[in-house]
Amino acid sequence: MTTCSPHIAALNNVGQSIWYDNLSRDVLRSGELAQLISRGVSGLTSNPTIFQKAIGESSDYDDAIRALLPRYSPHISDEEERVAEHVCEDLFVEDVGSACDLLRSVYEFTDGGDGYASLEVSPTLAHDTAGTVAAAERLWGRLARPNAMIKVPATEAGIPAIQRLLAQGINVNVTLIFSASVYGRVMEAYLSALEDRVARGEPIKGISSVASFFVSRVDSAVEKELASRGRSDVLVEVLGKVGIANSRLAYHRFLETFHGERWDALKRAGARVQRPLWASTGTKNPAFSKVLYVEALARNNTVNTVPPQTLEAIFEGVQLTSSGSEGLDEASRVMGMLSGAGIDVERVLSDLQVAGVAAFADSYQELLAAVKEKVARLRGSL
Repeated sequence: MTTCSPHIAALNNVGQSIWYDNLSRDVLRSGELAQLISRGVSGLTSNPTIFQKAIGESSDYDDAIRALLPRYSPHISDEEERVAEHVCEDLFVEDVGSACDLLRSVYEFTDGGDGYASLEVSPTLAHDTAGTVAAAERLWGRLARPNAMIKVPATEAGIPAIQRLLAQGINVNVTLIFSASVYGRVMEAYLSALEDRVARGEPIKGISSVASFFVSRVDSAVEKELASRGRSDVLVEVLGKVGIANSRLAYHRFLETFHGERWDALKRAGARVQRPLWASTGTKNPAFSKVLYVEALARNNTVNTVPPQTLEAIFEGVQLTSSGSEGLDEASRVMGMLSGAGIDVERVLSDLQVAGVAAFADSYQELLAAVKEKVARLRGSL
């Protein structure tokens, strides 16, 4: 029987959970996810790009798609796009539901503190509040598991949807957060939703949420900006440090928000903190350690969701030399250097969110195209 990784245990002792940012039918059926859970992985995330690769670029789902076709066959001739969307959702729900079931023991052991699997609403709804709410309600109802989370992006339209969903008692993984200012609005939405429920006399104890703050993409974007301006002097000083600095400033806002009278009142009513979740934590620069972002952002009440290569590196070893302090002085120094170089960090972070939404939408459209092709081919073989 596989035992918990001592390196994940060390991160857990700091207060950080390690989730797996990868999902496919093969991960489920091969026993990979079950084994990773036994080694200490305590949650799972997915996104349209992950599903596009899993479903669109393999034959692993062909039998499942073939089995689904009879329920949609009356519509195939005139609604191919809708059929592909329905098939994709069915596959998403089945996979994430299976992941939830595998993680249920973690959820129960931690009394709901961990053990979640996330499913994202369609990225085509990123700018549609009502559409996001309706889709999230449907997915939540279909999953019908207390350890499911619905992923909603922190866009202008997404944040009010997030508040409405949380106020209904739906667990939400808020995704595509890049800036501390947007993160502040996300935390406000969480607190306001809980306060709305308390005011209505509804329970808040079972509600869980994470706020997914993206890390490595920030480094890539800022380094590109500095290079285009010919600021190699600044680039060499901040290389591999901006994503960490940005995240540490966000963590400081987390500590400030979940503290004081307002939070204490909700805590007495059974509320959990909305944990920061560090996403995009695979190291892109080969010159850096594969666990750079893991070691630098190991903090209490946080989650780090990691791709397969980073998880393997964690199993090989992590060095947690930090005392747990937020590193605010260094974070402020790094951000100050960017300002001095004329970098509009807020614009860069806003652009990253726009690009993130677009990238997921593109992956989703690629997936729909692949599924439409599979539907036509598999239907012809029936």
